[in-house]
Amino acid sequence: MALFRPGPGTRDLRSFIQLLEERGQLRRIQAPVDPDLELAAIADRVLASGGPALLFENVIGSSMPVAVNLLGTVERVVWSMGLERPEQLEELGERLALLQQPRPPKGLGETKKFARVFWDLVKARPDRDLLPPCRQQIFKGDEVDLSQIPLIRPWPGDAGGVITLGLVITKDPETGVPNVGVYRLQRQSVNTMTVHWLSVRGGARHLRKAAAMGKKLEVAVAIGVHPLLVMAAATPIPVQLSEWLFAGIYAGEGVRLSPCKTLDLQVPSHSEVVLEGTITPGEVLPDGPFGDHMGFYGGVEDSALVRFHCMTQRRDPIFLTTFSGRPPKEEAMLAIALNRIYTPILRQQIPEIKDFFLPMEALSYKLAVISIDKAYPGQAKRAAMAFWSALPQFTYTKFVVVIDSHLNVRDPRQVVWAIAAQVDPQRDLFVLENTPFDTLDFASEQLGLGGRMAIDATTKIGPEKNHDWGEPLSRPDDLEQRVTDRLGELGLDDLANQEPDPSLFGYALDALLQNRPIGSPASKAS
Repeated sequence: MALFRPGPGTRDLRSFIQLLEERGQLRRIQAPVDPDLELAAIADRVLASGGPALLFENVIGSSMPVAVNLLGTVERVVWSMGLERPEQLEELGERLALLQQPRPPKGLGETKKFARVFWDLVKARPDRDLLPPCRQQIFKGDEVDLSQIPLIRPWPGDAGGVITLGLVITKDPETGVPNVGVYRLQRQSVNTMTVHWLSVRGGARHLRKAAAMGKKLEVAVAIGVHPLLVMAAATPIPVQLSEWLFAGIYAGEGVRLSPCKTLDLQVPSHSEVVLEGTITPGEVLPDGPFGDHMGFYGGVEDSALVRFHCMTQRRDPIFLTTFSGRPPKEEAMLAIALNRIYTPILRQQIPEIKDFFLPMEALSYKLAVISIDKAYPGQAKRAAMAFWSALPQFTYTKFVVVIDSHLNVRDPRQVVWAIAAQVDPQRDLFVLENTPFDTLDFASEQLGLGGRMAIDATTKIGPEKNHDWGEPLSRPDDLEQRVTDRLGELGLDDLANQEPDPSLFGYALDALLQNRPIGSPASKAS
């Protein structure tokens, strides 16, 4: 599948930075830059124009360089997984779908696919690193000083410096199964941080179990890992599999882990920095506000307090970070790539869904467009209900638009046409009230509780309509081909493949995917 794959001894943040530099997708910034507000503002400007990854080598107040915008384009996200083309993400998703919902194979072809997935699992088992680079320097007790890490503050109203791309690692106190999540941490003192996780996340479940058992919860934070591990932590996986195993499937070989210095947890051995600490159940501090992906400042919430008693790191470590806000942001690019991976997984669970899309402009999860091969009345509503329950990631999707399979879910012109031409609001809107809701979504009357709506924009059939429907406009294929063949004769051949004006609704994303500034004509793209 992949054209290149880094070996287990080189799969780290530094090797990915080197790859980006070799491909002309990294810019080193040697001028002094303040991590408080200024660094994020610069990175935001570069990201919005589809620009390169940035490595700030002279960060005021710290000796650590800061890497940001490494995943600021879908192309770079694909590279981080050892792939070359976005289409390969769906190939990977097809293999993961067999793990999500295994079933007996039908025929020799499927048997071979299952055998390949089994072999992928064997190769993906984590490996142990006896000389982990992440323990080249060790600080314990009073030596732990979080002020040495160049934590950024992206927005003027943010409460403090944050870790945003650290892998937060915990373990189920009963079963010992680890959980790896990407949660925001806010610095509270030189050796404490609050962790912001939703109650449904694995770390929060582990904390509740630890509290019931009267134990502290061990927590490790691995900072500066290869982006592939971030992708694995963000992917919906079967509960019986660990994120380490999934990362190994992504990579084609096992992730190298090493034991923490003071905890019974394992971390990626090539992490730039590792923080080790514990949470005492019930010990909380106010966390926030912070700018979030909705485009607003979130609220202030009491969050679990992590007390760090050990910090290990590589020599001359690099701090990897990102920040939230209205798209485009790095998290939106991750979501676009994950959308490709989800598609086969979704088809495996709901075969009637042919394709689906989560537009970046709708925050990559608030609105979904799905297409179906419609065969019976009411099928669109059924498909929407199935979508909401298919994966945990779709729990907070507010709007689902269902269109016919011959339309392109990624073309806003076709989607808007279907809504305008094939929807009667009093018949085709389906609303569920008082469902679980994103607490960062201020549109709901009650935080954490709100409605969701499905829009049936499919062609109406059977009892769904009480009158004849107009016949769709079309031209014979031979006429269309004759016109195509005559464009040169008519002096119009230069218009044959001309792209629409990118300033039209929906083409901002297309501009970003091609690494050109929003609003610049496609014909001028390099």
